Amino acid sequence: MMIVFAAAILLFQEPRCAGHAVILQYHFFGDEHPPSTTVTLERFRRHLNIIKETGCRVWPLGRVAKHLRSGRELPDSCVAISIDDAYISVYNRALPILEEFGYPATLFIPTAAVDQRLPGYMSWEQIRKAEKRGIEPASHGHSHHYMLRRREGESDSEWERNVRDDIMTSLRRLGEELNTEVFMFAYPYGEYDIRLKKIVEELGVIAFGQQSGPAGKWSDFHALPRFPVSGPYSDPESFRIKIHSLPLPVESARPEDPLIPDSVQSPSLRLDLAEGAYSKSTLACFVSGQGRTDVEWVDRDEGILRVRAKSPLPVGRSRYNFTARHREMNRYFWYSHPWIRLE
Repeated sequence: MMIVFAAAILLFQEPRCAGHAVILQYHFFGDEHPPSTTVTLERFRRHLNIIKETGCRVWPLGRVAKHLRSGRELPDSCVAISIDDAYISVYNRALPILEEFGYPATLFIPTAAVDQRLPGYMSWEQIRKAEKRGIEPASHGHSHHYMLRRREGESDSEWERNVRDDIMTSLRRLGEELNTEVFMFAYPYGEYDIRLKKIVEELGVIAFGQQSGPAGKWSDFHALPRFPVSGPYSDPESFRIKIHSLPLPVESARPEDPLIPDSVQSPSLRLDLAEGAYSKSTLACFVSGQGRTDVEWVDRDEGILRVRAKSPLPVGRSRYNFTARHREMNRYFWYSHPWIRLE
């Protein structure tokens, strides 16, 4: 996302209580893994120092999710740390640093990888030990496959049954191994559509994607946003902006389904915004890999706008990312809409 932020230290004067939280997403810790999903230990420690220095409160993600769902207030600048995939670097490298700061984290676990004792993943014994040291377990599915992509010859009913069984198996295995109630699930690769969200809703779990932005009362509790903060997204100054960001009050986004039809090259998105402290004149939209695109105000007074990418979106995952300045403080409102084009 191509945004130039002021590097000056921000001054925060929000009330002590708020109805939102920022959820961070990590994967690998170290130097030897894919750079797009890896954070160095030096950068990770810098992130935690920024959280501490700027007065953020770090809560377990489960506590944050329960507060958001029930409408209870959270501390302003509340942060939750989430980690996907249960790689061994979480146990060997990230956990000791988290303990130094006294910060909890939530681990989204692909249970088949742990069951099969695949190289590079934590064992159940390590996960149990990590849980005692402040790591909250959650589901990342059982097989960690691309849930939206059909297997060869798979019918609609077979796909639905297989996806449901995959999530339920992961929840069952977590309960068996950890003797704990798991109610959170992260979509593998952050990919979902309306059909998959419906299955998740029926299973009664809170679900998380990989689109950026704070989570608040306007958010979808079956696709809550998280800020990826590894690799190219780990810059300390942008990290500082993100952890103090505010949720853009999006009342509705149409189309709701992030899956792009084959006939559409550049999808049009309509947002209906509630009133808030965001500055409409500074509202901007950035398209993944394309930079800034035009914002068309359909009805500025009513907060209705429309955007469309200038070029076709590629196969895979894309985002329309929106930001707007606070009218009185040096903080940003943020919203990200995911798109998925299947091959």
